[in-house]
Amino acid sequence: MSSAAAAPRTSLDHRRTPLAGARRPWALGLGRRGRPRWWAELLLIALCYGAYSVTRNAVPDHRAAALARAQQLLDAERRLHVSFELALNHAADHVTWLIVGMDYYYATLHFVTTVGCLVWLYVRHPHHYRAARTALYAATLAALAGFYAYALAPPRFLSGDGFIDTVVVHHTWGSWASGPVTEVSNQYAAMPSIHIAWATWCAVVLFRLARTRFVRLAALLYPVATCVVILATGNHFEADAVAGLLTIGAGFALQRALTGRPALPRTRRPAPATSQDKSQVDWSAR
Repeated sequence: MSSAAAAPRTSLDHRRTPLAGARRPWALGLGRRGRPRWWAELLLIALCYGAYSVTRNAVPDHRAAALARAQQLLDAERRLHVSFELALNHAADHVTWLIVGMDYYYATLHFVTTVGCLVWLYVRHPHHYRAARTALYAATLAALAGFYAYALAPPRFLSGDGFIDTVVVHHTWGSWASGPVTEVSNQYAAMPSIHIAWATWCAVVLFRLARTRFVRLAALLYPVATCVVILATGNHFEADAVAGLLTIGAGFALQRALTGRPALPRTRRPAPATSQDKSQVDWSAR
């Protein structure tokens, strides 16, 4: 062995060696882990709702532009021969129980699943909560900016093109598009689809962290089912769904840029060994 190869490492060389777990240069020090205070999370939710109120109050000023953009988007999809929203809308409307169920799915499951996933993360996986929550909030704020800058009417407002407003036809209770609830909802916030963004976030979180195969399979199917629902009920265009995917992708990318690490582990951790498994290992070792 040469003397150069056998030379001990100097203090300068030690300083140049990156420390294990060191943050990347572009990280901004937001990579804290662990369960945050509950009141801080409620404050973040209140701030997000305040941002949503700003976009909602601007709806009257954007109505004409939102309707014009919806027509232009539909015409563009038809020219590209990729538009199937109308066919799916009419096909689902022929089965009353199916379309009514889809209306309730659209109005409720979107919030129930996302909030449930956040609570599950907070309680069961606090180590990953901050990062995953940051990705979700970043995507949501980006979507709100899109609603304000590019107000877009949903397909159900284009009755002249044959779209059916399934909530109006079937008198579905509880939808954000019906009754007094319209006073607190933005009816011209189709682009991007926040339903798809949130559903995809739930799917990624559950698939990476859940231990049971059934839950992981359900997580993969959830965004697919949500996409079918938003198109069949006439609440979104296909382009809105694609934009929703890009939005949540941007949310995860921004979270990583801010913290210097991915929000979730690249591979799932194996389930802890049960007492039966341990006994089998002990017996085989004898």
